[in-house]
Amino acid sequence: MDNVIVWCDIPCTDLERAAKFYAAVLQMPVNIIPSDPPVGLPGEPPDPNAPPTEGPFPVAFDLYVGKPSMEGVTVYIPAKGDWDGILSRIRSAGGEILDEPADLGQMVGTLAFFKDSEGNRIGIHEPPAM
Repeated sequence: MDNVIVWCDIPCTDLERAAKFYAAVLQMPVNIIPSDPPVGLPGEPPDPNAPPTEGPFPVAFDLYVGKPSMEGVTVYIPAKGDWDGILSRIRSAGGEILDEPADLGQMVGTLAFFKDSEGNRIGIHEPPAM
């Protein structure tokens, strides 16, 4: 099944701080790309010789300078079966756990929510066990 959501933007007031926060939480590089305006993208930096539309960046999210919010659309990142690890990394990186993981059954799985370094409400998801 193809994903219905193919991209999301996470607003931040401090691009460097947000890139460090998500790099720590997701345990992957988040690179600031010098563009107009600059953005932060997760994944390994692209090959400098590759065309701008190619490279190993996952289509997941970008960080951009905007107005963070605790309301509106909720972005979810994966727990990857490591609830203790991801919750610990969020706290260590300066985030705040808003709602501890809650199992919502076979239809949804497990969800939790946190406030990131910029003030956004972000969800964490773990699919139900099959």
